[in-house]
Amino acid sequence: LRRGAKVGKTSLIMSLVSEEFPDVVPYKVEEITIPADVTPERVPTHIVDYSEAEQTDEQLYQEISKASVICIVYSVNNKKVPLILVGNKSDLVEHSCMDTILPIMNKYIEIETCVECSAKSLKNISELFYYAQKAVLHPTGPLYCLDQKEMKPSCIKALKRIFKVSDLDNDGILNDNELNFFQRVCFNTPLAPQALEDVKNVVRKNIADGVCEEGLTLQGFLFLHTLFIQRGRHETTWAVLRCFGYDDALELHQDYLFPPLKIPPECSTELNHNASLFLQAVFEKHDKDRDCALSPEELKDLFDVFPYMPWGPDVNNTVCTNELGWITYQGFLSQWMLTTYLDVQRCLEYLGYLGYSIVAEQESQAAAITVTRTKAQDLQKRQTQRSVFLCNVFGGPSSGKSGFLQALLGRNLMCQKTIREEHKSYYAISTAHVYGQEKYLLLHEIFSDFDLLSESDLSCDVACLIYDVSNPCSFEYCAQVFKQCFQDGVVPCMVVAAKADQPEEAQQYCVSPPEFCRTHKMPPPQAFTCNTAGPPAKDVFVKLATMATYPGLLPYCISDSPLCVWVHARLRCMCTCNRCTFCLCQNFLNSELLHTVKAKLHTAIFSRHMAHVDLTNSALWLRASVGAALFAVLGFTVYRLLLRAR
Repeated sequence: LRRGAKVGKTSLIMSLVSEEFPDVVPYKVEEITIPADVTPERVPTHIVDYSEAEQTDEQLYQEISKASVICIVYSVNNKKVPLILVGNKSDLVEHSCMDTILPIMNKYIEIETCVECSAKSLKNISELFYYAQKAVLHPTGPLYCLDQKEMKPSCIKALKRIFKVSDLDNDGILNDNELNFFQRVCFNTPLAPQALEDVKNVVRKNIADGVCEEGLTLQGFLFLHTLFIQRGRHETTWAVLRCFGYDDALELHQDYLFPPLKIPPECSTELNHNASLFLQAVFEKHDKDRDCALSPEELKDLFDVFPYMPWGPDVNNTVCTNELGWITYQGFLSQWMLTTYLDVQRCLEYLGYLGYSIVAEQESQAAAITVTRTKAQDLQKRQTQRSVFLCNVFGGPSSGKSGFLQALLGRNLMCQKTIREEHKSYYAISTAHVYGQEKYLLLHEIFSDFDLLSESDLSCDVACLIYDVSNPCSFEYCAQVFKQCFQDGVVPCMVVAAKADQPEEAQQYCVSPPEFCRTHKMPPPQAFTCNTAGPPAKDVFVKLATMATYPGLLPYCISDSPLCVWVHARLRCMCTCNRCTFCLCQNFLNSELLHTVKAKLHTAIFSRHMAHVDLTNSALWLRASVGAALFAVLGFTVYRLLLRAR
């Protein structure tokens, strides 16, 4: 508290504490702390007195610099903290002096309020310190411009975002259900039907377009908060702002945007099921034409609650789009999965702008994230519960890496030629079904220069080595990458023979690609081309996703477990180990002995049929049909037993 001489500043403090006027007033009282449990806002308050007779100006400045609020008795200070203008000894006059003081208050925007009080009669003593607390906790300055008698642009911007987040169906109106949801989230209690109608009536009487049949419009929402501020109910608006993550400067607080999230080494991050449902609701909310894709206008409307546009043109070449180039629902969710996997902090920030913790009624955005177990645990169990897998794509110059990435999104060579170079993406993500389960395969194109390979380039769930079958020098790069980076077998690898539609050239390497794969116990090279009339085949992507889903089990397996056999069968014998049950069965089925027996059996049946065609035609074919049916049933039963899932 600052004072002029003999204005009763110390008496105010002593009257507050003792609830009676002091007979003897010292020059200065010691610092007093009011406990939180006796204040309306439940906040402890420290009251520091000042005496010109006992303290220097330097001490005054030190105290001011530490103050949260300053009460000035008929004096104005230029510090940028809330000020309260106090007129004391009102018991000595019969009239109010507020008419004289109000022009001063209007001139200096730092002054929060004016109050007349009397330490002797205890008039407005408690109110004075309540206003002091309120000036700190619910300041007017960030919300309202007193000169222009309207809310400040930053406050309007924040309230617009709050309105848009609360407008769950995105129709530009807060209906009764949405208003009740908003009320419950912000104030932990719904509005009674009559109270809700009273609010609408207040808006309806003061602003023409504030209320419609469906509910409260944005203009009505802004008017209500302007009314709260003008009537001194700043705490209502501040409660709403802080509930939606805003700090005293009307910026989203860092603790709100970036809640703590512990991620152990070798673990990845994914969106959980509840987050996917939230994003599905966000997508449907902004897909106004219900075409299961977001047009540029709809996407802009969705990101209107962001301070910047988070997605650039490259996103359209990272995820699936429709024929118009608009992001589909699958592409929308895929991009969120990519962001969560590569930069979870940015994902938390984005979810904060969308109001995930408010709409989903969670403590923070961290509730949307699943932290997976370590890769070491996955390798030990020979499977993983993760749903997003990173595949780094290696290959020499012009080997077909970029085309391979776009093929994952269903784009053939003709579609790829329309992509502008500045909009090119080095990532592509889409879904792949592994044994009926939907997984996300994230392809990352790696630069060809060995000197630029970093540790992160080699850290992935599965590696894809691409070479151009029409370039005799192309495979050598793949062999070098494998030997230098992946020969330890920790990361499963697949070799892809790209541009398979072109004439194949013998590779100028010491061994052929198939022989190289056999030697290093990899699946044989997978032929691939994106020069097709329709979307390119996706078999190779399913195989990559399967290899990532079952680390340690593929590409080769020394186990005879049913799971091993089942996996090999579903991969169409990518395995070449010649030791597991599946490979032994395949070798037997393809053996020369079996082909010889089958040929002799066919000749015998055919000869017998020709000799007795007139006599036993019907009986012979009946027996053959029954035998074939029994053999098929028996074979199918054995097959199911061998390939039964875990």
